[in-house]
Amino acid sequence: MTLRPPRRPPADPVVAALVRAQSARVSRRSVLAAGAGSAGLAALLAACGTGGTPSGQASGPVEDRSEQEKLVRWANWTLYLDYDEEAQSYPTLERFTEETGIEVDYAEDIEDNDAYYGKIQGQLANGQDIGQDLITLTDWMAARLIRLGYTQELDKANIPNAANLLASLQDVSFDPGRAHSLTWQSGLGGLAWNKAQVPNGVRTVSDLWAPELKGRVEVLSEMRDTVGLIMLDQGVDVAGDWGDDEFFAALDVLEQQIASGQIRQVKGNSYAEDLVSGDALAVIGWSGDITVLNFENGENWEFALPEAGGTLWSDNLMIPVGSPHKANAEALMDYYYDPEVAAEVAAYVNYICPVEGAREAMEAFDPSLVDNPLIFPDDATLSRAKVFRALSPDEETTYNDAFQSVIGN
Repeated sequence: MTLRPPRRPPADPVVAALVRAQSARVSRRSVLAAGAGSAGLAALLAACGTGGTPSGQASGPVEDRSEQEKLVRWANWTLYLDYDEEAQSYPTLERFTEETGIEVDYAEDIEDNDAYYGKIQGQLANGQDIGQDLITLTDWMAARLIRLGYTQELDKANIPNAANLLASLQDVSFDPGRAHSLTWQSGLGGLAWNKAQVPNGVRTVSDLWAPELKGRVEVLSEMRDTVGLIMLDQGVDVAGDWGDDEFFAALDVLEQQIASGQIRQVKGNSYAEDLVSGDALAVIGWSGDITVLNFENGENWEFALPEAGGTLWSDNLMIPVGSPHKANAEALMDYYYDPEVAAEVAAYVNYICPVEGAREAMEAFDPSLVDNPLIFPDDATLSRAKVFRALSPDEETTYNDAFQSVIGN
């Protein structure tokens, strides 16, 4: 079963739960020297990213066939674009095609960053077409692709609405000046649970290890979210100065909980399906997913940021090195940076919107969402958020290999 967001009702009970929890998740990107709260969203999101210097394309320029082939192929995560359940269509995509004549082949192909990278890495290294003209990957993975020369440089003349990108996101460490990427959405990572089956709730990561939840817990296959939340639970500032001892102490906890059977599975987006089926009762999950599940399935779950803090992440639109429809992909990027279109998407996906002017546009589209902290977070919400610090290439290899070994990959 593939879950997609329905049209959004006017009320948002999950927001109230989030505000009560006053915990938060920060984007999975880069180093913050101090606490995030007083800096606000701008400083938090500006810090997102990992280091690395772009090394140029893996091969020579690809012929752009956009004029001859009115097509753009887009790989995205699930639950990440407005969807009309009754019409079984994506309204904003349909309008884009009506306005431009460009057909969109949209695929919910991305389950997690590492798995998707494993599928496309060989073709990217050879400068080949991976079958997608636009891909949506998290900052740290975006940093890797840009550093390795696996993305095409954007022609900003084709994306005038790129000027609407929040000022804090316009110059990030992994892509100075946004030459190769634009933010799609940002979001919060924290805890979610079935309200009927877990009536006392889950307020800390350690609460997931309660005996009554054995075999009914799932955690994310995104290392920076799952290990990051465990590290926060252990008192580590994931945005600050930490090293091997702190990382492996958290990984030991994850390994023990998997080996004991406390954790049922480690998953990407598909954990949402297990919440619906009842196979999972409590999870480390993403804010927008839980909001959508509640709208679609009767307000059965609650999302909260852990008492020790959560994580904030951003996902980025990029054009792969072998794409033959670059101008068409840029036209699509420009379309989604129109504030009115961005507001419509935000109302469905309930993630943090990166487009300046979208909050004002939301007044006309759905006034109830203007003060939704999942979409337009305030400083009080962000004060509980931490950015997982940037990893060096050696750290990324060491930590990711160890994490993948523990989760059985």
